[in-house]
Amino acid sequence: MRELFTSITTHQLVVFVVFASATLVQLFYYLVLYIRVPFWKRREINPNHEPISVIICARNEFENLGKHLPSILTQDFPEFEVVVVNHCSEDDTEMLLAEMKLKYKNLKSTFIAPNQKFGQGKKLALTIGMKAATYNRLVFTDADCFPVSDQWLMEMSKSYTPNKQVVLGYGGFLKEKSIVNTFIQFDTLFIAMQYLGFALAGRPYMGVGRNLSYLKTLFFSGKGFSGHYSILSGDDDLFINENAIKANTAVCISKESITRSIPQPNFEQWAKQKKRHLTTATYYKTSDKLLIGFENSSRFLFYVGFVYLLFLNWQPLLILGIFSFRLLTQLVIIKLTMNKFNEKGFWLLTPLFDIILPIIHIIFIISNKLNYRKNKWK
Repeated sequence: MRELFTSITTHQLVVFVVFASATLVQLFYYLVLYIRVPFWKRREINPNHEPISVIICARNEFENLGKHLPSILTQDFPEFEVVVVNHCSEDDTEMLLAEMKLKYKNLKSTFIAPNQKFGQGKKLALTIGMKAATYNRLVFTDADCFPVSDQWLMEMSKSYTPNKQVVLGYGGFLKEKSIVNTFIQFDTLFIAMQYLGFALAGRPYMGVGRNLSYLKTLFFSGKGFSGHYSILSGDDDLFINENAIKANTAVCISKESITRSIPQPNFEQWAKQKKRHLTTATYYKTSDKLLIGFENSSRFLFYVGFVYLLFLNWQPLLILGIFSFRLLTQLVIIKLTMNKFNEKGFWLLTPLFDIILPIIHIIFIISNKLNYRKNKWK
């Protein structure tokens, strides 16, 4: 070891220390936080399956509701209702809901008419849906989502052990044969590894509206969406960031509890959606922003340090060995997580996406700052 550093310059030493430190930080995230996700097992089951209200907001979702709503309405659960908020739809959504109510007695709906005096964001629709809900336990999903099994509600209900008020689930996307879809799948999986892994470590900071549950009393006894009502996004992650803590939050990621969604068809539409979602991150708690930012910055320094040290041609076998160990750790944990969520088709592209993803995020964040403007939901 002494011979290893006898000929090293101060410059090389600094770069190596940065590279090694970044590697250790990356290994911490994978071996301490992310690894909790594939090895998740429910430690305690709640046998008391209280009634559930499923809330779905829909704007011009006639086709998706026709396809996916039956799989939600026919869940194997003792007592539940599905509340669909028809949010200013201009298609035949209202007619479809009226027809489906004749067949499904547990379907309820409410309609929001366009009104220029009031904001028409999704948070308004969700609030109206929650007020219309009969039961205290609320489960949220989107109109283009469907549960992979008829045990979805049962699995979410099992996680409501004593003192739990929030249940975080996993919402994946349907697989399609395109590079954009493959990239979306990786991005979705990595985000899930983060927010679920953090939650399992006692630091819940966000959830996804495709598969999320919390109590109505938690919403209305607190601030609801008032702290961020003017922000287009954040109905899921910002609410969870404000209200979820270790004591009141559970995770449900059994294979029967997964929902699937229709992915964006092209990069342009995905980028638009992604940029809108990224606008909420600046409103997270400072500690959460630091934890997420530390991972991103350490990953950046890891790759920069690796390339630079190879360029300097200093101890290339050592540098390649460190790089390979981190890569192997990453690949194993991501593969285990993919198996947990029945995801396929992008494992070997992990090294490429791991480099590209933070770069794209930085570009999107800069774009948001340079081109700030109010967007519309749908």
